[in-house]
Amino acid sequence: MNTFSLHDKVVVLTGGAGLFGRGLVTAIAAAGAKLVIASRDSAKLEKVAAEENAKGRTVVAEKLDQGDEASVLALRDRVLARFGRVDGLVNNSVARPMKSPDAPVAAWEESMRVNATGIFLMTRAFGEVMCRQKSGSVVNISSLMGNVGPSLELYVGTNMGDPPPDYFFHKAGMVNLTRFYAALFGRNNVRVNCVSPGGFFNKQPEPFLSRYCERTFLGRMANNDDLGGPVVFLLSDAASYVTGANLPVDGGYTAK
Repeated sequence: MNTFSLHDKVVVLTGGAGLFGRGLVTAIAAAGAKLVIASRDSAKLEKVAAEENAKGRTVVAEKLDQGDEASVLALRDRVLARFGRVDGLVNNSVARPMKSPDAPVAAWEESMRVNATGIFLMTRAFGEVMCRQKSGSVVNISSLMGNVGPSLELYVGTNMGDPPPDYFFHKAGMVNLTRFYAALFGRNNVRVNCVSPGGFFNKQPEPFLSRYCERTFLGRMANNDDLGGPVVFLLSDAASYVTGANLPVDGGYTAK
């Protein structure tokens, strides 16, 4: 069972204070990793790091503008200066500047800067380090919305409005970018996989909540504990022959 451990592995996680991110921090750190969490809001991450370190874990907060190459490369260099290696990267952070289908074009452009260009920058910069080491694992956090079209009927009768298109665009792109880098990095023993979580319970209004839950086999939305196990597995040596995969973690939503 030791192959499932992340003991002494150095893992970089973008985000870490949001819906899925906070649970991922706990899971990865509890599995034994030396975890670096990074985002633009370093104050929030410092609080998360303090909470985890109080439990005897190793979590370091860093500042990052994911859509800026200089910021990405500076983070890479700080991680290497501190730990000497990188064993895992979890591309979790996401910006949501676009709030509706008719949002300004500037909101779309900002979304692509962070969520498309940023994922590319992070994967290339840290992937190059892993390729030199001849080992490592990248895990991309996509979404079930990157695998299916929107179910607009879920939103009828709520004040949520129609979802914006940028999220569907870049989450779907992340799935195939995973396959590209799995091919490119595979010859250097670096694995690249994707998980596609379902909707996270966040006190959504009725009737959205009931409709959504009915669409899943398990009859519920995701919670803080649901994503950590699959991500830890993909980061670990237990998944040493798994690459290029897209794992739905959605309670059966996309299989129904």
